Amino acid sequence: MDANSLFFFILALFIGAGGGILLYNRIFGANSTKEVSTTESTVLLESIEKVFKVVMAEGYFTEIYNYQHDKNIWNLIKDKKKALIIAKAKVLVGYDFAKMRFHFSEEDRKMIIDYFPDPEILSMDTDYKFYDIEQGWLNRFQSDDYTAILNEAKQTMNEKALESDLPRIATNQVHLMMFQLAATMNWKIDLELPEGNESRLGEIGKYHPTDARINNLKIEDNT
Repeated sequence: MDANSLFFFILALFIGAGGGILLYNRIFGANSTKEVSTTESTVLLESIEKVFKVVMAEGYFTEIYNYQHDKNIWNLIKDKKKALIIAKAKVLVGYDFAKMRFHFSEEDRKMIIDYFPDPEILSMDTDYKFYDIEQGWLNRFQSDDYTAILNEAKQTMNEKALESDLPRIATNQVHLMMFQLAATMNWKIDLELPEGNESRLGEIGKYHPTDARINNLKIEDNT
C-alpha cells in the first residue's frame, strides 16, 4: 500500500468514526436523561439583641408518638390515617439573668437577691422521623398535617423536658456557680425572696424522674 492509499484509508477511518459518533448522539442523545438541580438561599438578619443567658444543664430525649386521625363522613364512611413518629431532642436548660432582681449592700459586701427566676429551655435541637405511615382514600396526609404533628410533638417534648430533672440540676448548678463566684470576691449572697418565689424554688429543687412511655397524638374529625 503506497503512502497516498494509506492516507486515504486513515482519513476514511476518521470520517467513519466521526459519523458513527454523530449518528449515536442523534439516536440515543435525545432520549438520555438530563437532571439539573438549582438551589437558592437567602439569609436575612432580622435583629441582634444583647442577652445574659447561661446554660446550666443539657439533656437528650427520645420520644415515640402514635399519631392517628379519624375522619367520619356522615356516619357512613370512616377513614383514618396514622403514623409512628420518633423524635429526638437535645435540650439546653439555663437561666436568663436579665429576669433576676437584686441589690447590693456595700457595707456588708452582700448581694441580696429579691427575685429568682425559674430555669427555662434556652435551646432545643430536634430531629423527627416518620414510620409506618398509613392513610385512607379520602383521609390523606397533607403538608399542613406534618407541620401540625411536628409542632405538637415539639410542644410535648418541651413539656417533658421541664417535667424532668433538668430544672433541678440547672438550679443546683446556678446556685453553686453564684456562691462560688461571690466567695472568690469576698462577697456573700442572701436570698430574700417573696414567699411564692421561695416555695417555687423549693418545688424545682425536688427530684423529678422522666417517664418512659409512648404518647398518643389523636385527633377526631367528624365531617
